Amino acid sequence: MPAETPAAAESVFPQLEALLPHVQKPIQYVGGELNSTVKPWDACDVRWALMYPDAYEVGLPNQGVMILYEVLNEQEGVLAERTYSVWPDLEALMREHGVPQFTVDSHRPVKAFDVLGLSFSTELGYTNMLTALDLAGIPLEAKDRGLDDPIVLAGGHAAFNPEPIAEFIDAAVIGDGEQAVLDITRIIREWKAEGRPGGREELLLRLAKTGGVYVPGFYDVEYLPDGRIARVVPNRSGVPWRVSKHTVMDLDEWPYPKQPLVPLAETVHERMSVEIFRGCTRGCRFCQAGMITRPVRERSITGIGEMVEKGLKATGFEEVGLLSLSSADHSEIGDIAKGLADRYEDDKIGLSLPSTRVDAFNVDLANELTRNGRRSGLTFAPEGGSERMRKVINKMVSEDDLIRTVATAYGNGWRQVKLYFMCGLPTETDEDVLQIADMATRVIQKGREVSGSNDIRCTVSIGGFVPKPHTPFQWAPQLSAEETDERLAKLRDKIRGDKKYGRSIGFRYHDGKPGIVEGLLSRGDRRVGAAIRAVYEDGGRFDGWREHFSYDRWMNCAEKALAPYGVDVDWYTTRERTYEEVLPWDHLDSGLDKDWLWEDWQDALDETEVEDCRWTPCFDCGVCPAMDTHIQIGPTGKKLLPLTVKNPS
Repeated sequence: MPAETPAAAESVFPQLEALLPHVQKPIQYVGGELNSTVKPWDACDVRWALMYPDAYEVGLPNQGVMILYEVLNEQEGVLAERTYSVWPDLEALMREHGVPQFTVDSHRPVKAFDVLGLSFSTELGYTNMLTALDLAGIPLEAKDRGLDDPIVLAGGHAAFNPEPIAEFIDAAVIGDGEQAVLDITRIIREWKAEGRPGGREELLLRLAKTGGVYVPGFYDVEYLPDGRIARVVPNRSGVPWRVSKHTVMDLDEWPYPKQPLVPLAETVHERMSVEIFRGCTRGCRFCQAGMITRPVRERSITGIGEMVEKGLKATGFEEVGLLSLSSADHSEIGDIAKGLADRYEDDKIGLSLPSTRVDAFNVDLANELTRNGRRSGLTFAPEGGSERMRKVINKMVSEDDLIRTVATAYGNGWRQVKLYFMCGLPTETDEDVLQIADMATRVIQKGREVSGSNDIRCTVSIGGFVPKPHTPFQWAPQLSAEETDERLAKLRDKIRGDKKYGRSIGFRYHDGKPGIVEGLLSRGDRRVGAAIRAVYEDGGRFDGWREHFSYDRWMNCAEKALAPYGVDVDWYTTRERTYEEVLPWDHLDSGLDKDWLWEDWQDALDETEVEDCRWTPCFDCGVCPAMDTHIQIGPTGKKLLPLTVKNPS
């Protein structure tokens, strides 16, 4: 095996340090956080750079990256370091002074690692990926990379359709990463130990042949004259026609992160988080996360207790977030909340759930969650403004349920409720959206009645709906930015015009423009890569940040880049798909049966609701048999006793 040049892996901190006084928030580039890991370079034979392609303050708390960082660093002879997107001020200085993209742990050049693993929770990080590749000195396109360039590997929810970035990544992994990164590490280690036979191509072929790593370069896409995809075909023997997702079944076997990172600079979440279960079968038709993470796998009550105990000791945080897609649905959530509140009463450790389903809320649970912490507002997500819309999206919550729930909350001393909705859902009309104002009015009315006070608030927060791959709405047309903005303006006017209740109702919304770009990227195919590259070359960065996002830049670049293919932004966003159409991600198997998704789309159009399969017979979505998995839920019957008996004082 050729000796690696030590210079290639030397720390760039001496050059970087000189630039830090000239940038905002230099602390984010320094590293050395509590619980971070630096392993000796020469003692390891497989080296990962893990990137969350956004700013440090968003990337550091990301659970996915934190878990993989720890899983990899626990392995003998393997090291993992982290890298984040640098802000434009530092980017300009790095270019000027020849400082490459670096890791924050030991400030080594990203190009020196074996793998650059990117975790995409949103498609709006694609231009940041190109910035990082360019700063690292790694060719933007996979076909131009050589033996000593890292394997660029995408993961995270957006990787379930990696086609728009197919030319920029070497490979993608769909599903849970814990076991997948260990399998990939083993294959890289064997290939390196053999002297890297067959070069980069051979390594990618070995990865692809596992059936669980997607290598876009090994697939050709053929198009029909009208622009639709004819088929996607493997162009190497031994490469599977469909690539499977990874599913970790026993979460108690993976109690990560055990030593959560404690940030140096302020981040978006200042708390320790524990994932209490993975997957969701509520069947909300707009929700990609719920569809692609099936089946439901609960962490045991004792497993959660141990993770909280170790995590608090390791970090000193004063709040614990109980994470999942629908945390109050854990079969033992009441006992978990009470057990943790009892155990940490003296330490004043607060508990939080990210948001609560209206029909899963009860005051006992809410009181346990706020017993040791501050009583902030409650967040509920009805999603659809009218009863009809909630049937379309399969969010089975009636307005009366909501009013009952908020009445309980206001009656028990809460003063603030936040309601989250979406605009632009399939079949939606102006009237459906205007009913959001009626609901908010009823909430305030009821709140004043039960609390005997006018000093209560209800905030209505609205996001634009973006159809996502692997959901029943993957065929749906997206509402244009103009129509979204018009609809929201009508709603804003209705709320503001209400003299009696309007002042008690806060109104927050995102305009429709970022949603169109997200829609282009989430349902795009390989041709969209040309638009992403054009936006990057035109200076596009940090598209998830309002102050950096430019809709006009995206539209201008996309128009020019897509024109040679005879398609445009509307073709990808506002166009409805038919049953026959080959979708760009059809060869990536999320476990969901395409016919089942289509039937659910038809049920949506008929306003037919479908039960949660946790508590009813199976609906044949396909996941359990396809993935050889099953739903795992309690109750275990165990209680969360204090781990240590405190001596009575």
